[in-house]
Amino acid sequence: MWDYSEKLKDHFYNPRNVGKIENADGVGEVGSLACGDALTLYLKVNKDGIVEDAKFQTFGCGSAIASASALTEMIIGKPLAEAEKVTNQDIAEFLEGLPREKMHCSVMGREALEAAIANYRGEKPTEHDAGEVVCMCFGVTDNEIRRVVRENRLTTVEEVTNFTKAGGGCGGCRDRIQELINEVAAAARAEPRKPLTNLQKIKLIEEVIDREIRPSLQADGGDIELIDVDGNRVVVALRGACAKCLSAEFTLAGFVEAKLREFVDPALVLEEVQR
Repeated sequence: MWDYSEKLKDHFYNPRNVGKIENADGVGEVGSLACGDALTLYLKVNKDGIVEDAKFQTFGCGSAIASASALTEMIIGKPLAEAEKVTNQDIAEFLEGLPREKMHCSVMGREALEAAIANYRGEKPTEHDAGEVVCMCFGVTDNEIRRVVRENRLTTVEEVTNFTKAGGGCGGCRDRIQELINEVAAAARAEPRKPLTNLQKIKLIEEVIDREIRPSLQADGGDIELIDVDGNRVVVALRGACAKCLSAEFTLAGFVEAKLREFVDPALVLEEVQR
């Protein structure tokens, strides 16, 4: 059973801006009924480049409806240049979280927004429409997989399936998906790392804790809390069963610190406090 936030349930039971805009300035259509999810986003943009109205029609699950509803709320009243910066993670955060298995719904929302903006500008479809089709079951391309891996820092085939559905059908593409994950990871390692501001570092640490660390700890009845970040010093507190576990020291050094160094900065040093 998936855990849905109250905000997500509100947008599912009471979706905002459902419908069609006649003579819309931009229309974006993504997904397909054959794949189980389809979304059409309509935009009305005024002469000053402000999104005056946005409506959607969708076929999909509750998370797909909620993600599309949230997206329209997020972009109405914003300049187009600001609206186009909305990411799938922004949609998930607006809904106070999406189950990992439903993250593809937020990705579909972001793709619909890009397609609608491209249509408004008279541009060609975005990169996910081009490239090698990797997943024949759901029509997902290599470019789409590379992008979602890069933007969401995905590391496993299962995560790619959650975000794109690729690999969730016959499974014949799973080896190719792993190759693409390795390719993106190698490219990231080859790029010189830009120094993070303290705010950027804190946000990235929180993301890594939520994505890579907390689920494993919670599976064993434990949890972790981020207390402070001071330069490369990261202060945390173990909670629940982890706080009293005899192997807590190994958990911190061998798991938590290792993950933070892998995904944030190799220079990070972890420190535990009892609170």
